[in-house]
Amino acid sequence: MKNTFWNRLVALSFVSLIALASAVCASAQDTVDSVLRPPKGAQVAIVVFEDLQCPMCRRTAPLVEQASKTYKIPVVRHDFPLPMHNWSYQAAVMARYFDTHSKALGNEFRDYIFENQLEVNPQNLRAYAEKFATAHKVDLPFVLDPGGKLAAQVNADRDLGKAIKLDHTPTVYIVSSRNPSKPYVEVKDNNQLYSTIDAVMKE
Repeated sequence: MKNTFWNRLVALSFVSLIALASAVCASAQDTVDSVLRPPKGAQVAIVVFEDLQCPMCRRTAPLVEQASKTYKIPVVRHDFPLPMHNWSYQAAVMARYFDTHSKALGNEFRDYIFENQLEVNPQNLRAYAEKFATAHKVDLPFVLDPGGKLAAQVNADRDLGKAIKLDHTPTVYIVSSRNPSKPYVEVKDNNQLYSTIDAVMKE
């Protein structure tokens, strides 16, 4: 009787573990599906996870922007500050502040930081942000994120990246709603950016 009880308990535990694993896999797939798809109104888009202190992100950003204009497809930018960089997280929070004025202004700030990346450091980042704010006639409060709302948005983006197993920046995807069996393709080489978009758009 005792052995039967333990056998049933082990069997139930095993079933529970399988159910839990299935739920985790389904949740991860839901995350991928929600992130790696075009925004409403677009069939194809470029999705980028970037770190404002990453040298390769700096080189990739203008190429992605040009591809967006060439193909007339949107770019969806996500923050993915890496732990080894000492000012990228704060820069991402600042970008989120400018996002509150307009998404275009936030993205312009990101590009401005990329343009000045080689000169930016933890001590002068604020000065660069103030210069940008002044040029665009925007007030930059002394305490930028008193409630932590902007940091939470950066954290949410970073968590999305972790959920889809990102391990480097930039990570660039061409996403499409045209082919359900292949909704996204990662661009692993900037030289393949245009050819990948071409291939996705033909499907």
